[in-house]
Amino acid sequence: MAANRIKVAKDKAELVKSLVASKDTTGPFQTYVEVMVFAAALGVKYKKRRPLGETTKREPSPIPQENFVSLGHELIIKLLGINETQDIEIISSQQEEYEDKRTQIFEEYANGGLEILQTELRGAVDYLERILLFLIAEKDNKESIDEEFDLSRFLS
Repeated sequence: MAANRIKVAKDKAELVKSLVASKDTTGPFQTYVEVMVFAAALGVKYKKRRPLGETTKREPSPIPQENFVSLGHELIIKLLGINETQDIEIISSQQEEYEDKRTQIFEEYANGGLEILQTELRGAVDYLERILLFLIAEKDNKESIDEEFDLSRFLS
């Protein structure tokens, strides 16, 4: 994989830093890679893809894609590319244009997911607890939709 890096929007830099566990934070994630993968998954779920605009140069600096590979998360970047473009060629690692497009798609979904997290975490002291509550509410919402009684099957 080339030296392509995943960038973070400047207006989300503080949020991303606060989501990683450190001596100064109670962040629920161990690495920036995990934050970005979770954010991208949220962005996809809510169909929220946002251009980055200005990006950070440091803290968090652009994340080498090798970090995603070493943690086993490079597949999500490729799958998002295929899903978004409907073009299997996008997973070709031989062509720089495809890699750039995959990177852009992933960054924009992660940025959309970070936007959702920014709203959900506003005013929270313990991010882990707030994220868990958010995920539980989503699960409960999905289950209640699945369990609704459907009269239409009796109407035919």
